[in-house]
Amino acid sequence: MLEADALAAADRIIDDFGHHRRDEYFSGFAPEATFLFHNVARRLESRAAYEDLWRGWEAEGFRVLECTSSNRRLQMVGSVAVFTHDVDTTSELAGAVETARERETIVLALAKGAWLCVHEHLSTRE
Repeated sequence: MLEADALAAADRIIDDFGHHRRDEYFSGFAPEATFLFHNVARRLESRAAYEDLWRGWEAEGFRVLECTSSNRRLQMVGSVAVFTHDVDTTSELAGAVETARERETIVLALAKGAWLCVHEHLSTRE
């Protein structure tokens, strides 16, 4: 049951991202979550820092159009789940549409009965 719930939490994050449901997407992250993205020069130290960055992208015309997850794996370590996958994301920025092929790790922790992401790492795949 824990594994299924953790996987469902990861799937919600991916689905909310892929449909550009910003508020729902960010609700899948703990306030203290950290983020490492290959296209951002620094580690983001909180969900709020990522939300600020996201709002800046949106001001430049950013919108996620589609997100596809494949090559998925979930590892359970007590009340922590490590989800890894390949992710293809089609997005628009300032009128230009592009597809990024990346690898992602989503680390989820179980707290007060809910699985929340506490760390996300995104790297290039090609």
